[in-house]
Amino acid sequence: MTDKNELVFLPLGGVGEIGMNLALYGYGTPKHREWIMVDCGVTFPGPDLPGVDLVLPDIRYVLSERKNLKGIIITHAHEDHYGGLNDLWRGLNVPVYASAFTAGMLEAKRDYEGSRVEIPVTPFKPGDKLHLGPFVVEAIGVNHSIPEPMSLVIRTPLGNVVHTGDWKIDLDPSLGPLTDENAFRTLGDEGVLAVMCDSTNAMREGISPSEQEVSEGLQKIIESAEGRVAITTFSSNVGRIRSIAQAAEAAGREVLLLGSSLKRVVTVADDIGLMDGIRPFIAEDEYGYIPRDKIVVILTGSQGENRAALAKLSRDEMRNVALAKGDTVVFSSRTIPGNEKAINDIKNGLIEQGVKIVTDSDALVHVSGHPRRRELLQMYEWTRPQILVPVHGEAAHLMAQQQLALEAGIGQVPRVRNGEVLRLAPGKAEVIDEAPHGRLFKDGKLIGDFEEMGIGDRRKLSFVGHVSVHVLLDERYDFRGDPEVVPVGLPQEDAEGDDMEDILYDAVLGAVESIPRARRKDLGALRESIRRAVRSTANECWGKKPVVTVFVTKV
Repeated sequence: MTDKNELVFLPLGGVGEIGMNLALYGYGTPKHREWIMVDCGVTFPGPDLPGVDLVLPDIRYVLSERKNLKGIIITHAHEDHYGGLNDLWRGLNVPVYASAFTAGMLEAKRDYEGSRVEIPVTPFKPGDKLHLGPFVVEAIGVNHSIPEPMSLVIRTPLGNVVHTGDWKIDLDPSLGPLTDENAFRTLGDEGVLAVMCDSTNAMREGISPSEQEVSEGLQKIIESAEGRVAITTFSSNVGRIRSIAQAAEAAGREVLLLGSSLKRVVTVADDIGLMDGIRPFIAEDEYGYIPRDKIVVILTGSQGENRAALAKLSRDEMRNVALAKGDTVVFSSRTIPGNEKAINDIKNGLIEQGVKIVTDSDALVHVSGHPRRRELLQMYEWTRPQILVPVHGEAAHLMAQQQLALEAGIGQVPRVRNGEVLRLAPGKAEVIDEAPHGRLFKDGKLIGDFEEMGIGDRRKLSFVGHVSVHVLLDERYDFRGDPEVVPVGLPQEDAEGDDMEDILYDAVLGAVESIPRARRKDLGALRESIRRAVRSTANECWGKKPVVTVFVTKV
């Protein structure tokens, strides 16, 4: 093991997946490194995690290095970059640096969730420099689909590293800043050891369309629509919200906001001046008094969220707001993989009401906030790094950027995944170690790992149900009263029409009576015999083995 100072990169989330971004940069010897942490995001559970609210990165390793952690920098206020901070900061308790908008979103998030955790945030913006142990961190303004995103320049004694965060090149955005080409070029002239680069759109050719083109597309739809227009988009996309509001005003329409997350974002944006020049939005109870061709609704639910405003409209469940035949719903968003069915269910519900659906396959109503291949090449040209590390993406995205970087002539493009310690300097970039990593699960008010939260058992329950059995024995180990059998989540009858509860009841009787009275004194063995009999009987008549809990009580 070397005793020389090293510069290392350790991702604990976001590399090999989209979401849950958390990166560590370390400097020092293997026995004593000082660290900074970039971002602390979440991802959202799929149907394989029943009941789970959020998925967070496992920070066991960060906690073990807590005394050497100099600070946390948040690049922007998307959930996959800052959404875990409220739940995980208490164990870390180190300074946090973020933009004014991100700080405002963090405070609004804490208020909404009723959290008692007060996270002191130091404002940090492009041009500012942080001196954190051996690191000097500077922010560079970039464009993305949220206010005030930033890339980071991390200066160390062994070289400069660029952590791009989420970015794209848009020369005509609806809301700034522009990606600062001059700052990146100047940095390239200074010398860049490594770039950790967003890979989300590394499989897409060309350059991303401008947000202004999206604004023009939305304006045409609003102007030509005969009825109401409802537009669903990501609530954090303040530039898109501004564009829609301006297009509505130009068409002589009022604007209604629907959805708590959307209103929170707009409130924060308004507080720091990002909504200047936008007319006040109407109240929900005014909706019914405004002619159908004089209103635009901006609402949540673009990803098919069951309790979001759009889902409720598709089921006609809202008190003051409804859609009707001839109205138009625009999905100004992309479909996140895994959400296809939920989104299609909403679309079908709206179509049944006679509502016209417009998506990005019909018109230019959405553009991604991430760089396509020609934009990536532009970043390579500006910064001219010795090392390019693809991050922020699934395996296919990472491999696509790796190949692009090699074709562009970058000397080193190492492969790294969550939990791997990548040495950037000195010497050749290579993985030298692995740190504990994984996922934590937020379930209601509690956070724990897969086993601690009982997710495996819950998953079983969702497939095979549960049977509870209570047997009461007297002093001679005979039945004292009838056993109680309570099946939950099982079919009511078998294929012959016999009652499932009765079938399982008989199985309990048979299991107990087959054991000689003298051997029933071993209550543990008796419980196990009953459990096996119930599972076996259920399997015979149903084809599945439920989870069975047996209580045996002797009086």
